[in-house]
Amino acid sequence: MVSLQDRVLRLIHQDQLIPKGGRVMVALSGGADSVALTLLLHEIASAADFVFVGIAHLNHQLRRAADADERFCRELAERLSVAVEVGRVDVQAVADRERISIEEAGHRERYAWFDQVANRLGIQRIATAHTRHDQSETYLMRLIRGAGPEGLAGIRPRSGLVIRPFLHVSRQELRMYLAERRQSFREDESNQNLRITRNRVRHELIPFLEAKFSPSIVDVLARTAAIARGDAEWIDEAVRRVSAGIVTYAPGGQSAEVDVLALGRQPIALARRCARQALENVSHRALGFEHIERFLKLAAGPGSQLTEADFPGCRVEWDGSHLIVRRAVRRSQAGREMPRFSYELRIPGEVRVPEAGMAISVRRGTLKAHSKQMIGRAGTVTVAADQLSDELIVRNWQFGDVVKPLGLGGRKKLQDLFVDRKVVRSERHTVPIVADSKKGIVWVVGHTVADNFRITANTKGMLILRADKFGGIG
Repeated sequence: MVSLQDRVLRLIHQDQLIPKGGRVMVALSGGADSVALTLLLHEIASAADFVFVGIAHLNHQLRRAADADERFCRELAERLSVAVEVGRVDVQAVADRERISIEEAGHRERYAWFDQVANRLGIQRIATAHTRHDQSETYLMRLIRGAGPEGLAGIRPRSGLVIRPFLHVSRQELRMYLAERRQSFREDESNQNLRITRNRVRHELIPFLEAKFSPSIVDVLARTAAIARGDAEWIDEAVRRVSAGIVTYAPGGQSAEVDVLALGRQPIALARRCARQALENVSHRALGFEHIERFLKLAAGPGSQLTEADFPGCRVEWDGSHLIVRRAVRRSQAGREMPRFSYELRIPGEVRVPEAGMAISVRRGTLKAHSKQMIGRAGTVTVAADQLSDELIVRNWQFGDVVKPLGLGGRKKLQDLFVDRKVVRSERHTVPIVADSKKGIVWVVGHTVADNFRITANTKGMLILRADKFGGIG
């Protein structure tokens, strides 16, 4: 039987995870998986011809036990006689400030800190303890959310300086490895919090699939992710070959010019990826399927009745036979850069607005279900469907915007409404506005519904609009 050490060595060599003589650190949380990774890489360093420098621990300051976790990591490093790098970040404060989920904030801060540590200490690789179970959970989460081959490829063995030598190893194997060495570890109680999507997948969905469909579902999903990864890598190479003749970037990457005729000659799979590459390289933002489809609709030409559009972090508009992608820059009176956004909202449908940290959805309802949801400060409101043109957008405040607040009997500048509601200037641009592209503002989220879209005795149809913060959506 092949030992765990030999399997990890084989994966390191097979996927060329660590260069010969490379300096490696382990990202140690104190949990079972990362403790096992620390011990194992410490054991095989000489055989694998790399230098095990030590451990890196980032204290997220989210739990009462966070400081005890930090002490545990320091003590383990001392026992192994290796270096320890400890950082601290208030992840909750970052999530609140950026209007993103705690999970996203933690991920972002963790990987940014990895880069800092690597640059300061001359580290070539930082190893994380993602396992085959993590791979399966990631695959399911992306499948539920909606993803193509690239997303369904799941967690890659290497992303930049970060490597994952345990992707073919199960959590049970790591627990056995630790038990054999009588090595303790820390338990993170937040892993039992079922409000977190990954935990629901781990504790509810995968056990259900194992019991009702396949006892080996974890292995099946991990294998499927590996197949998708191979397909995605092949497609990526094809995109690199063709995109050079389609997309031209300006010096500094502030804009890109897309040859629409050349784009249109490509198979849809390549066209989508070329479009996504152009948008993301300029905006430095992650885009979803709906953004790419809107870009291709724009590329269909003036006959599509769409000549310009906003995307996360950028704006796209026609220039002759080309589409120009420009990084979006909007400045407040204080001179700070402010994001500009505009998204189509289909009926029924949902759109994620990362600039606001919200998802805005719309569905049709019956008048019998109408209650007192018209109050504009609620997270869910109702409006008269027969007054709308079915062309809704979600955008942010534009100077000169006017709204007719519910019940006030007159029009009001949106800027004045924000002043009355004591919305600080720096936050006004993040307030989502649902608007009819032909009839104006429908809902200023969290503040007011437009009076001209209120439900009356003559209303024939109703729309239910809802705003949810990220992390609060099931």
